[in-house]
This record gives sequence, structure tokens and C-alpha cells, in this order.
Amino acid sequence: MKAIIETGGKQYYVEQGTVLYVEKLDGEAGSTIVFDKVLMADGKTGRPYVEGAVVTAELEKHGKSKKIIIFKYHPKKKYRKKQGHRQPYTKVVIKSIEVK
Repeated sequence: MKAIIETGGKQYYVEQGTVLYVEKLDGEAGSTIVFDKVLMADGKTGRPYVEGAVVTAELEKHGKSKKIIIFKYHPKKKYRKKQGHRQPYTKVVIKSIEVK
């Protein structure tokens, strides 16, 4: 069974066993997370969400992605600004998809 879920303002196409790196979620490693914002499940589409559809996942770990460098400058003005950013993420594994 396949589904489309929404979390962190993004949509993900998942099936059982899928590993996702999503925006940081609350919870500890090893805990279970339930996604109830399901846009499509088992061929049924929702408006906007499918009623009674639930996707269960296991939270595997938290982490930070690779550093990206933001470099701004204005030519001929002696303006230079360097800034780095590491986006926090949560790694989850999809365990089951249920539609009632």
C-alpha cells in the first residue's frame, strides 16, 4: 500500500519500509510517530485529507545535515558577509499504512 503524507510543510510519497529525512519532529529515538495528514492512501484521495487514514512510523534518530555556506557581497563596496547553516532533521522509517 502506498500513501502521500504531509509533514513539515512538505509532501512525501511513502510505502512500508520507506526511510525519510523530514523536518525535525518532537520525540526520542525509538518512539512511534503517527502521521494523520494523509493526502492519498490506497488509491483514495482526500479533500484535503483522507478520513481515517493513518501512517505509523518509527523515529530512528535526530541529526543535522551538511553545512551550507551563504556568502553575500556587493561589488566595489567592501561588503562581504559569510554565514553557515545546518538544517536539523529527523530520520523516520515507515512501519504501516492503515485506511479505515
